[in-house]
Amino acid sequence: MSRLVTIYGGSGFIGRYIARRMSRRGWRVRVAVRNTNDAGFVRTYGVVGQVVPVFCNILDDTSVAAAMHDSDAVVNCVGILSEWRSNRFDAIQAEGAGRIARIAAEQGIPRMVHVSAIGADPESRSDYARTKAMGEEAVLRHMPDAVILRPSLVFGPEDRLFNRFAAMSRLSPVLPIAGGKSRFQPVYVDDVAAAAEKGVIGDAGAGIYELGGPEVATFRELMERMLTIIRRRRMIVNLPFWLGRVIAAGFSVLQWVSFGLFRNDTLTFDQLRNLARDNVVGEGSNSLRTLGIRPTPMQAVLPEYLWRFRRGGQYADLHASTRDQPSG
Repeated sequence: MSRLVTIYGGSGFIGRYIARRMSRRGWRVRVAVRNTNDAGFVRTYGVVGQVVPVFCNILDDTSVAAAMHDSDAVVNCVGILSEWRSNRFDAIQAEGAGRIARIAAEQGIPRMVHVSAIGADPESRSDYARTKAMGEEAVLRHMPDAVILRPSLVFGPEDRLFNRFAAMSRLSPVLPIAGGKSRFQPVYVDDVAAAAEKGVIGDAGAGIYELGGPEVATFRELMERMLTIIRRRRMIVNLPFWLGRVIAAGFSVLQWVSFGLFRNDTLTFDQLRNLARDNVVGEGSNSLRTLGIRPTPMQAVLPEYLWRFRRGGQYADLHASTRDQPSG
């Protein structure tokens, strides 16, 4: 029988790419998610019955144990960018990660890959970065041979950064950003999945890997590149952090007075703390190249999914060529 991997959060942005890679390698894939109805698309990644979504609540020992039963490897991709109702940073990114690792050790599962983030720091003022570090510590306490991946900003067709700002550019002549001078090293989502694949099959040594692409750019430069690709001219306004905090406070109040009907995942105080710091691969760190993976440049991927935000969408080039034709 083919080997089995359980991927917690396997229908999310990064997890779905790992699931696809593992199915192509011939593994059976169990995708552990909160809502199996929303994860049905993962079944198409393999032959009938090869990729199966299963219900799991990572806050519950029994649920986590059932999802990984008889697995040869586990991958944890669960993470949140902002807190919402019972989804708290401590519970999801620290306790949840530790629970998965502890139960994997109890079940004798030999391999674990944990997706963390560059900037994970137990002393950080950001709850996101602090709990990412706590999650890493908990994983290594129970699974000392785990492979921990720390990606920088992840881009790809389903990303929430370029897609969100490109959509905003359709409606507004101004793009407001915070942390415009902070540097990022965007990494292609399938490169992250390739690193996870190597961890699952045993081609990556235990330890921490910081994953970034071949280019380092400021937040403002990333927005300029996005606007160039979608062929729109917009004014990019770098908000001072004090103004960003005022806006974040307004969104938080709106979430509170709406009794949760409005969810603030646009700009939070915690996101501002992260935007104030560079997010690049540290010098001397294990990286994609350590794993033999050649990082994919942004220009090779961004136009493939941002074209829909151009005026005319997929016909933008056709319209442009028609205008350039001589009349007569």
